[in-house]
Amino acid sequence: QSDVFHFGIIADSHIIDEFYRGPEGSPEDTESIFKSRERLTAARNFLNGLNPALDKIFLVGDYFHNYPSPDIDFYFKNKTRIDIAKELTDGFRMPCHAGFGNHDYAVPHVSRETSHELFRRKLGLKPYYSVDHKGWKFIHLNNFLGNTWDPGHADFNRGKGSLGEEQLNWLEAELAQRRPSFVFIHYPLQAVAPTERADYGLYGILKKNRDSIQRVVSGHWHKWFEFGRSFGPQHLVIAATRYDANAYLLVEVDRKKVEHRLLNIDLVDWNTHYSRPYTG
Repeated sequence: QSDVFHFGIIADSHIIDEFYRGPEGSPEDTESIFKSRERLTAARNFLNGLNPALDKIFLVGDYFHNYPSPDIDFYFKNKTRIDIAKELTDGFRMPCHAGFGNHDYAVPHVSRETSHELFRRKLGLKPYYSVDHKGWKFIHLNNFLGNTWDPGHADFNRGKGSLGEEQLNWLEAELAQRRPSFVFIHYPLQAVAPTERADYGLYGILKKNRDSIQRVVSGHWHKWFEFGRSFGPQHLVIAATRYDANAYLLVEVDRKKVEHRLLNIDLVDWNTHYSRPYTG
């Protein structure tokens, strides 16, 4: 078994269907949403062709774009963006593990429970989970489960992420295994509540585990941003395949040295949607 393996990270694919009704907030956003499918396909085809092959793909939320109906039966009577998104990522040659983004919910129009049920029945995915691979851990967090995304709560504010106590406890238990880990969370850490109960919250957990967390990767802003070690572990925000088929991160892991390298980071045009294609 080789000491080195490779994986890819993408985010914000925003897949739509025939029931989509626009427009988006700006002409650029509207134009991009109609190209989201072809750009995800182009990114996938490129990533499928890499040599050495990638072991895994992780998709950091906004897998599809909003909900055409609040009625769960609608999604079983019609072919919708959820089915189309799954078809597209099923075309990866390696397993593709998706997490939740804000557009994968539609609070308060669609309950969080309905979204979780759809993810479970359609995609076989839990609201948050981890993947163990070759001694490394890959953790998909969900920053929509706390009070900031509960329409009945005084803290309700969809611009702010929060995890909820149950998930924070789960994360602590995962990280207590002291495996080298990657953490994926849709909102950049700057937009996530630092603490949620007394002084207990995500920031403290990340800082405490900064030695075993190799990197935290977020999406949501659709542009590339680098936060260095502002939050303890290294933190980076990845651009969206919705805007650029070259918005992917290629990661090489050295199991012996317990370190990783981002193979295409020098091609990124920071604070924009764009990156140059990787040529190996």
